Amino acid sequence: MRSDEYTAHDALGLAALVEAGEVTAAEVLDAALAAIDARNPELNAVVSRADDAARADVARGLPAGPLRGVPYLIKDLNAHVAGLPSTQGVRLFADQVAEVDSEFVGRLRRAGAVIVGKTNTPGFGSSTSTEPGLFGPCRNPWDPSRSAGGSSGGAASAVAGGMVPAAHATDGGGSIRIPASCCGLFGLKTTRGRITHAPYAGEGWNGMSVGHAVTRTVRDSAAILDATRAPFPGDPYVAPQPARPYLDEVGADPGRLRIALLDRQPVTGLEPEPEVRAGFEAAARLLDTLGHHVEPARWPELPMAPTMILGTVSSTHIANAVDQRLAALGRDLRDDDLDRWIHVMVERGRSVTGEEYVQAVAAMHAVGRTIAGWMADYDVLCTPTMAITPPPIGVMDPNAASIGDVLTYLGAMGGFLNIANITGQPAMSVPLHRASDGIPVGIHFVGRFGDEATLVRLAAQLEHAAPWPMRP
Repeated sequence: MRSDEYTAHDALGLAALVEAGEVTAAEVLDAALAAIDARNPELNAVVSRADDAARADVARGLPAGPLRGVPYLIKDLNAHVAGLPSTQGVRLFADQVAEVDSEFVGRLRRAGAVIVGKTNTPGFGSSTSTEPGLFGPCRNPWDPSRSAGGSSGGAASAVAGGMVPAAHATDGGGSIRIPASCCGLFGLKTTRGRITHAPYAGEGWNGMSVGHAVTRTVRDSAAILDATRAPFPGDPYVAPQPARPYLDEVGADPGRLRIALLDRQPVTGLEPEPEVRAGFEAAARLLDTLGHHVEPARWPELPMAPTMILGTVSSTHIANAVDQRLAALGRDLRDDDLDRWIHVMVERGRSVTGEEYVQAVAAMHAVGRTIAGWMADYDVLCTPTMAITPPPIGVMDPNAASIGDVLTYLGAMGGFLNIANITGQPAMSVPLHRASDGIPVGIHFVGRFGDEATLVRLAAQLEHAAPWPMRP
């Protein structure tokens, strides 16, 4: 299979070729591994390989599922692949190897996907740019001097760079949608409880962190979600089940949606830079042309800033993970165990009192109730994905002497997004715009709790009306 043939197809396209016998799964796998060999030295998206295991899986015969023969990468963060490292992007976990697959990884395998490795991520997913000291910075295929976003930057870089057609990603504060915007991909954050964390955990960051994928096409995202979305016995909660498969929503008429336009971040009021505003305004015009009712709106007053909730909850979870690891190793923390930014997070997490933690969780649920009530008048919220275009590599170096720039860029890149993590609602970044220099600019949509179906229908309509390139 030639490289241009491989990159011309999305995941379902490759699976269809395998099903029809036009190519073999082994030929598709060879093309994927060659693409990783060719692009990864520049982009640094893939941090561990499973070439031999993948070839063995193909040789044994793959299940006749919807993803049969599709090469797939797993993010190296709280996502376990038997026999591969689970580093969380930090040196303290560098020698940790998974013994069994995460349940959703098993579901991908049963759908016929071929796991070929794991992708780069900032330590514990705590940054909006993927530049961990353990692996080094991950670069944007559209402009290698710029960030691929975070924390699923490796996944997005690998997909946009033509290594795989789709890849696993997670989102605790924008970590699917930010890299999707940076790299010109479709990125759907699922509803809280939609994708199981079994068997390793019941939830991530009190439900703020969820898993799914970054893809080139809407239909791939829908098909992957159908293959992985079932609840698992013992899950603490589950999302409302859809009326039909998500793949059936692709191409379905979304109807005339009531869409609220929000051009400033909640609480902070931060406005997007001009290049981003131009994309947002163009998206609003497109939505109007497609027959939707669009109107400017303002965020309701919130009981606590989303960033405060996210910071309190995530830092305590990170501190707990570090302390549990140190206890298992039987030693104290060393300076070289963590990037400087992670040290700051651990110190903050250790300082949070039990009362402060409970208050943050209570505020999280209060924000959810506030937004749910306010959205009674709307089907979908529309905002920019990020307030800025992808920043240069280095400005968010987790080992920089000053963390001021890190905090500034965290807000600019994630400030429109983390409210959906607080509320648990589904949300997506759609690559509808290009800045004057050609870099992608994503447009962000938030749906009602449990209603990925409306987002998938809208995304497919936008994809048809304003197609985006499959890759740079």
